[in-house]
Amino acid sequence: MSCVFCAIVEGSVPAHVVLDEPQVVGFLDTRPVFKGHVLIAPREHVATLPDVSPELLPVVMGAAQRVARAVVEGLGSQGSFVAVNNVVSQSVPHLHVHVVPRTKGDGLRGFFWPRTKYTDAAEAEGYAARLRAVLGPPVD
Repeated sequence: MSCVFCAIVEGSVPAHVVLDEPQVVGFLDTRPVFKGHVLIAPREHVATLPDVSPELLPVVMGAAQRVARAVVEGLGSQGSFVAVNNVVSQSVPHLHVHVVPRTKGDGLRGFFWPRTKYTDAAEAEGYAARLRAVLGPPVD
């Protein structure tokens, strides 16, 4: 299997690395939404968020949190957009978190996909109930 993010992790594909840690690497996206758009990827090949281990998840999200802070402090952005795609719209099948610098008036509007509405509260509750059935009881 050929994975460009695994190649970046091993150093065989060049990247503008901004974060280099034992379990994660962060590098500039080659097609950024805005300049300074960073991708955080685990060094271990994990395809999607549902595949990541409970031990690795806080490491990946902790790195994303630090990068979100860095785009404000280091680039002067006012905030950030943080996102993870799973399969759909995931151009590289290796888990990665997008951290996109944001500034009010930058032209990015809401999400990148069309929005919809529930017909009524009953329909919304039906969706919520189906999800609760799969999720099970709250985790302590």
